[in-house]
Amino acid sequence: MLQSNIKEFPLLFRGKVRDMYDLDKELLIVTTDRVSAFDVILPQPIFGKGIVLTKITDFWLNKFADIVPSHKSDRTLKDVISDPDVYEELKDRAVVVKKAKALPIECVVRGYILGSGYKDYKATGKVCGIELPQGLQLAEKLPEPIFTPATKAEVGDHDENIGFDQAVEVLGKELAEKVRDISLTLYKKAYEYAYEKGIIIADTKFEFGIVDDELIIIDEVLTPDSSRFWAIEDYSVGISPPSFDKQIIRDYLETLDWDKKAPGPELPVEIIEKASRRYHEVLEKLT
Repeated sequence: MLQSNIKEFPLLFRGKVRDMYDLDKELLIVTTDRVSAFDVILPQPIFGKGIVLTKITDFWLNKFADIVPSHKSDRTLKDVISDPDVYEELKDRAVVVKKAKALPIECVVRGYILGSGYKDYKATGKVCGIELPQGLQLAEKLPEPIFTPATKAEVGDHDENIGFDQAVEVLGKELAEKVRDISLTLYKKAYEYAYEKGIIIADTKFEFGIVDDELIIIDEVLTPDSSRFWAIEDYSVGISPPSFDKQIIRDYLETLDWDKKAPGPELPVEIIEKASRRYHEVLEKLT
């Protein structure tokens, strides 16, 4: 599914991957098979990607239900979709959720040093103001997972890493400490579980919102799009291991003479199939 088209409800907006519909006091979120790279939505879908993301998020939300309440509504998809054909099309990729006031920061947890965190570390010895041991190599495991929040960027821009003090300025001390502690707890529990399944969760980002003065977890949770998953057998310090996500697509696009601006280029069938297999593999390993 490249794009949903539900006529029963008003469309609020289409994101890079998700289509969101207004159900008055709730939202209907449809996770499509769209894929973006370098902040550009590509013209072809990745088969089954939206189903994988939906199932993995649901798996973790159920697993973490005793730690933090989630956006899941008491009403199911069957309660809101009257057309059986539409229901059949959406049943594995759409969810009814509570309307929440989203917190204006991304709650990022890093267990390994990589990506923008590694660049910051090489320049300053710190990540988001957190001092780290000297001499860490690329992809090395940190002594303890760290909470490194980020601001939410406008569409087309990149999120910006911030220090915890800045998160306190945005959220207030009590709420900032609460989302930090919950994020670290969720990451550690997920890390232990996934490691037993042959997967390393290198880092991830969580999103939280407020409903009736209660903090809840929202959006996608510990998916290949919001996290960096590595197979244990592929991991080695000093290299960036292949991840269970769209890295295959990004690597292919880097070989092209493309300016990383819309419209995105067409992908070869074999690249689409490889990416789809990687998404489905992590679902099978975890669940």
